[in-house]
Amino acid sequence: MLRPEIERQGFELWRGVLSAQTVTDLIAAIESADATGGVYGLRNLLRRSPRACEIAAALRTLVEPILGSGAFPTRALLFDKPSRANWLVGWHQDLTIAVREHIEMEGFGAWTIKEGVPHVQPPVSVLESMLTLRLHLDRADAENGALIVLPGTQTMGRLTDDWVVPADAEERAVVCEAKTGDILAFRPLLLHMSRKSTRPSHRRVIQIEYAASPLPLSWYEQPDG
Repeated sequence: MLRPEIERQGFELWRGVLSAQTVTDLIAAIESADATGGVYGLRNLLRRSPRACEIAAALRTLVEPILGSGAFPTRALLFDKPSRANWLVGWHQDLTIAVREHIEMEGFGAWTIKEGVPHVQPPVSVLESMLTLRLHLDRADAENGALIVLPGTQTMGRLTDDWVVPADAEERAVVCEAKTGDILAFRPLLLHMSRKSTRPSHRRVIQIEYAASPLPLSWYEQPDG
């Protein structure tokens, strides 16, 4: 039911998916993981929080109609944008995944280490078969840095560093305004960005990435078993 829109546009906003209790649980989970207090984000949330891991597993029922049976979460991150922080994130694709160890392998490159965890850019085919969910714990709108996307760009593959965003991007761009409890689903290769806030307010988002196939390397946060 959800697949055609995501395949055509590269994204879809699902309204009111998370209950008030689930949002409360997730906020408690990130607070207990010491994610706030000026850090503005947190990696490896599935390993840090059993409750976040449980919720990510439960959301597989939304992901499997798109990725197929057996879909699983591979990584979760917190983006914590309190009113005292304000920044711009330019147009980009999500090209990097977290793995358990650095093993040189054809098609995998641009290795980095983030908080002690190996990260790598996998083949495009891996990214094309993934889905990202952004769980909104606060309202996100045009005034406080909601995600902006360019529909259809998920079909363009991995773009080169010198690729220029089209001049009509502003006309075609969609501001993904969301309320607390909404989920934005999108493909990692979809071009997206976030502007500075003109009316700063707290905007916490948990981003969970899903896949349905194993890697020749091991996903860092894939559940065992």
